[in-house]
Amino acid sequence: MEQVIKKRLQQVMDASVAKGETPGCLLMVIKDGEEQVYLESGYADIEAKKPVSRDNIFRLYSMSKPITATAMMILVERGIVDLADPVSKYLPGFRNPVVCTADGKIEKAEREILLEDIMNMTSGLTYGGTDETGRQTDALFQEVIHGLKEENGGTISTVEFANRLGKVPLLYQPGQSWSYGTSADAVGAVIEVASGMRFGDFLKKEIFEPLGMNDTDFWVPAEKQDRLAKVYDCREGQPSVCYLDNNLGIQNDMAYRPAYEAGGAGLASTIDDYAKFTQMLLNGGTYNGVQILRPATVKFLGGHTLSAVQQAGFDNWIGLEGFSYGNLMRVLVDPTRAVTLGSKGEFGWDGWLGCYMEVVPEQNMTFLMMTQKKDAGTYTLSRKIRNIIFSE
Repeated sequence: MEQVIKKRLQQVMDASVAKGETPGCLLMVIKDGEEQVYLESGYADIEAKKPVSRDNIFRLYSMSKPITATAMMILVERGIVDLADPVSKYLPGFRNPVVCTADGKIEKAEREILLEDIMNMTSGLTYGGTDETGRQTDALFQEVIHGLKEENGGTISTVEFANRLGKVPLLYQPGQSWSYGTSADAVGAVIEVASGMRFGDFLKKEIFEPLGMNDTDFWVPAEKQDRLAKVYDCREGQPSVCYLDNNLGIQNDMAYRPAYEAGGAGLASTIDDYAKFTQMLLNGGTYNGVQILRPATVKFLGGHTLSAVQQAGFDNWIGLEGFSYGNLMRVLVDPTRAVTLGSKGEFGWDGWLGCYMEVVPEQNMTFLMMTQKKDAGTYTLSRKIRNIIFSE
């Protein structure tokens, strides 16, 4: 990668930190199997003036979702599950789903929620909100958070959480729109039931250990706690404030293995660990001679898109114009509509605290950003970095 590109990337990261927009961040670009860019800027601990470093562990939040989707595709590839199966086959709480209509009435759903619905966020499940679906989901998360205060690791399990989720009124009829929400948490619970293993144990056996992702898990043990980057509420022009709350049922300090292993948000990892995962996807399911998925399965995983009626729901997401969605990830289908430079067929996702991953098959490239900024999602730094990388 040209030196001018690397220089621009470092400058935009440094500027974001200097403005107080980002506490600290790491960036990695791997192209043609070689690491072409690795950059650092800012702090993992602002108060202690501790710079970010390559061995820092970051809370992934929604960047957990591509790993969860991969785990589901392992079961699909082996013939253990069928994406046309009803979720209730594995989670009885999803039997007899109901829908909350626009006028607030509760009515029976026209059909059951299928595994493909929870993989594509077309289930009608959501995160919090002011409607009945959102209120009941918020209340369930508050129960999980309360359980964390009662007992180390919490009191509500992955499967119990998902079964309770199945009783929440849906935002719309299954398959009839798209909404970002708790579907991936149901995916994790299905994997647990179908595999007969705790979700975290399945991920470790089938993905983390084979790929050598030794610092990726749903918790951070005592001997690694000093590597866990702090989370900050960063507002431009104001001092950054350390954020300590437990969001979406995830324990902020990650000091204990949680009872609820959230497929949508619960993992923590390092940039090097996650790069092994993205390289595996780019290589068609294989990394360092270890096969996690077969090439055709990876093609399905990273190339699934929404129907026209479902896409209308996804198109409400400002900043993702030109993208569709499937298997818990965005996929760029029309670069002419996008708000950043990009490559047709690229796929990936990001997280609430700003971690960002992308797999770019056309350019044989993956790139990753790691940061811990409250409410970041895909924010301006991510888009600036995309534009610089894709300008080469």
